[in-house]
Amino acid sequence: MCLLTFIPASVAPDPQALSRGAEANPHGHGFALITGDRIVTGHGMNAEKVIDTFARVRAANPGGPALFHSRYATHGIRTLDNCHPFRLGGDARTVLAHNGILPKRVHPGAYDWRSDTRIAAEDYLPNMPFGSLDTFRGSRGLEAWLGSSKLLILTVDPAYDQQVYLFGESKGQWDNGIWYSNSGFLPVSHRYSMRERYVCDGCDDIDLYRVGRYCRQCGWCFACEIRFPHCECRPSRARNTRHRAPGRQLALPAPRPPST
Repeated sequence: MCLLTFIPASVAPDPQALSRGAEANPHGHGFALITGDRIVTGHGMNAEKVIDTFARVRAANPGGPALFHSRYATHGIRTLDNCHPFRLGGDARTVLAHNGILPKRVHPGAYDWRSDTRIAAEDYLPNMPFGSLDTFRGSRGLEAWLGSSKLLILTVDPAYDQQVYLFGESKGQWDNGIWYSNSGFLPVSHRYSMRERYVCDGCDDIDLYRVGRYCRQCGWCFACEIRFPHCECRPSRARNTRHRAPGRQLALPAPRPPST
């Protein structure tokens, strides 16, 4: 479910932690850091190259806050254009990155291949639906809308009072001065508790050999925590049909006989 990393000013990133997060979230990567009065960003599908570029840029500009994001796709296609961070309303002075699943208001419709975060950054949040982030009402409204998600905004726009806005901080964890949105940065052996590794939260079934996304008993999705077939990670029928192998047809139910 993605890994969002916040590196405060003058703190060096941990490339090994970023690599572990990228391995668990392999669908695209990106970074942003504030250098004076501008924001430098980078994106790519190759984790090793993006992390190496970020480390070099960060070493040359250690004084500003930064973020790194590795994506696990739940909405939108796996493409460079859907890699975080995104410009807010197309403004290069403000970028955002997100971890989690946003409300249905920003889920992509038919033939829209954007991710939910990209739609929020391009279409929804630029209209300031909750008011200014520098007010109690605005920040609390956005945080309530996010639910269990985490959102990080970096900006050099003088219209904002701060350069960093981190929503859902308490739902992540700090380690050596760096904030991570979840435990994906840790080695696999330290990433999950025994219960998280083997016990389904949907039905408490114990599976010592879990190999798939869903619980074998109740269909609980371990990524978005919604039962199959209503799982938010499951592509829509339209997308399934679009990417189906040539010549393969949907199995349609047999027609019902006319009533007499």
